[in-house]
Amino acid sequence: MNNKLKLLVIFLATIYSCTEEPKKAEINISDDFATLLNNYYEESLKLNPINATTAGDYRYNDIFIDNLSEANITKSKAHFEYFKKQLDSFPNESLTQSEQLSKSILAWECTINLAEFNFNANLTPIDQMWSPNLFMGQLASGSSAQPFNTTEDYKKWLLRVEGYLDWMSSAEQRMKEGIKSGHVLPKSLIAKVIPQLNSLTNSNIEKHLFYQPINKLPDNFTDTQKSELTDAYKDMVTNKVIPAYEKLHKFMSTEYLNAGRETSGIQGEPNGDAYYAHQIKKYTTTNMTASEIHELGLTEVARIRAEMEKIKAQVGFKGDLKAFFDFVRSSKELMPFNDPNEVIANFNAIHERMKPQIEILFDVKPKTPFEVRRTESFRENSASAEYNPGSLDGTRPGIFYTPIPEVEKYNTYSDESLFLHEAIPGHHYQISLTQESNILPKFRKTLWYSGYGEGWALYCESLGSELGLYTDPYQLFGMLGAEMHRAVRLVVDTGLHSKGWTREQAIQYSLDNEAESEAGITSEIERYMANPGQALSYKIGQLKIQELRKKAQEAMGDKFDIREFHNQILETGCVPLALLEEKINKWINE
Repeated sequence: MNNKLKLLVIFLATIYSCTEEPKKAEINISDDFATLLNNYYEESLKLNPINATTAGDYRYNDIFIDNLSEANITKSKAHFEYFKKQLDSFPNESLTQSEQLSKSILAWECTINLAEFNFNANLTPIDQMWSPNLFMGQLASGSSAQPFNTTEDYKKWLLRVEGYLDWMSSAEQRMKEGIKSGHVLPKSLIAKVIPQLNSLTNSNIEKHLFYQPINKLPDNFTDTQKSELTDAYKDMVTNKVIPAYEKLHKFMSTEYLNAGRETSGIQGEPNGDAYYAHQIKKYTTTNMTASEIHELGLTEVARIRAEMEKIKAQVGFKGDLKAFFDFVRSSKELMPFNDPNEVIANFNAIHERMKPQIEILFDVKPKTPFEVRRTESFRENSASAEYNPGSLDGTRPGIFYTPIPEVEKYNTYSDESLFLHEAIPGHHYQISLTQESNILPKFRKTLWYSGYGEGWALYCESLGSELGLYTDPYQLFGMLGAEMHRAVRLVVDTGLHSKGWTREQAIQYSLDNEAESEAGITSEIERYMANPGQALSYKIGQLKIQELRKKAQEAMGDKFDIREFHNQILETGCVPLALLEEKINKWINE
């Protein structure tokens, strides 16, 4: 080899080494970062095994973590501290744009959860709507996320119930601590919890909620297996579940009820203002203050009232708007059903009507199946309509639950907007597409940020006319009513928790500005009392998505494609609103 050739070889080798080494480093960084995200997801499932079950991951179906124990609180705190610190090992310039977004989301997740430890939410672990005992009731029914297909499934549930009973015992101890420190539920909420607990002290074993899986034993089980499981479940319900509920019911109906707060908002608890500020940030994923949100709510209420006046005039109603609310609430023409199955059929008919138009707005649709079901009777009287996600693998359907406690009084005027929100294209599209993604890391497939998730669902209500719905003025009024409901929430939630409003003041403000029934409004106000800040997320998120759509349309003009806009919103999964806005701005600029 001559000298010139040697120099050429050396030169080429130098170029090769310079170009290949950064690639190798980048690959290692990406691999390490992916490992970190996956480790976070796996460790999170161990801390919250119920989340694994709902996602269709059945490895931990026998475990219920008592997250009220000091040991598990310490574990949870260490979990978030560790992964937040690990993120420092990955500078942004070493990550792709998608990885940077994952880093920002994980940092947010760790920070907001660590902040929660500064407060005393664990001293009020049970309420009438949000607490783990209610979801365990759903699982116990045998018709929810917990599978009952094999003998192993049945045995795993027996073990999970043992852990749950430990949690119930810890819950009572925490509430006793709360009594001493002033962290207790308002009396009106305790009064709603008491009958829920009492319903599970029923000594008729075969009708007990926790016995229901035995009534659904698969035919392929042997007689011996059926007999052994029946005996085990009878023992579980008789000697463990019923005594636990009797004990907790006695405590809550006496000592705890007597200690209940007379105040309605979280201001009535020590450090309530700081906790509410945290809840606002957690649920809206913004830095808005309670006062800013209250004023925004008043503005939105005034705007929507003006739109409602137009509908009132269109149908020829002569009274004022409040009288029109009363008319809509009580109109027998809007209460046409005598059988709960008719309510379910009506929602399925709404779905059929919108199918021809859905292609215009969405070119990516979920594969996960979808069903409409009636809310279980044990929680129906205090439940709202809701969506329960399908499994990650799509084998369990997404389910839209609707409560029908008194079918003759079921009012249909808001059914179209309700379906768009809770079902399609609302929560079912958003959650299912996230879970089905081949791009997102696992931890992002099961994240939930209310500002994004509920904001998307409320935004979907505004798509009704584009989907061929709202041709009936009462259904259009129902959409406005649903939007008003979320605008009213901005006013009453901040009123309750930052301005000293009473439960009765909040109920009256709602009655003055929306057409929901008094019973429904009362249930809603008590919902906000139980979970400060959550009700703010809907309108804040909706307004942000509408703002981003308008911005994109104005910037792109004829090049704007509504289907691509929806893809951009949905493809990232749940993200804090500031990160969503940053993403959409980049898309517009590109």
